[in-house]
Amino acid sequence: MSSRSADIDFTFTREVTVRSAVDALATTGWSLEEPLGLSYVVNDNDDSYDWLSTTTDRAEEVLTLLDAPENTDYHVALCVYHAQAETGGQLLFLPRRTACSFIPTINRRKLSGSSDFTDVGWYLHALVPSLLTVGLEGYEARDIGF
Repeated sequence: MSSRSADIDFTFTREVTVRSAVDALATTGWSLEEPLGLSYVVNDNDDSYDWLSTTTDRAEEVLTLLDAPENTDYHVALCVYHAQAETGGQLLFLPRRTACSFIPTINRRKLSGSSDFTDVGWYLHALVPSLLTVGLEGYEARDIGF
């Protein structure tokens, strides 16, 4: 059996904060509250991506940490979840915050009639309109088997 990986890379016309992207996504049902609580990472040292989990009542503290000036040169990420659709994934922000990637890792939606392919169209429809409000310039979506 083959494995698949899917992601959507977003580029912005200007730097975006994690908070502004999360606030924009919240208008269409996305939340930081996912099945494990609130998960995030600041990759500030060895590219180990050591994810941390906390309770959702610490969301403000986590967003402040991810947007802190001392972290703008590092990859930062957090999980977002769409409770109504019961799916979500990792939102990874690149250094200097003019690009981010979404990786569907929580109950990944699959194309109807396929047991392997990701329903990338659903994710685009659920993410792009919100991100347009924070300067979305373009995106590239992939679903790759290996």
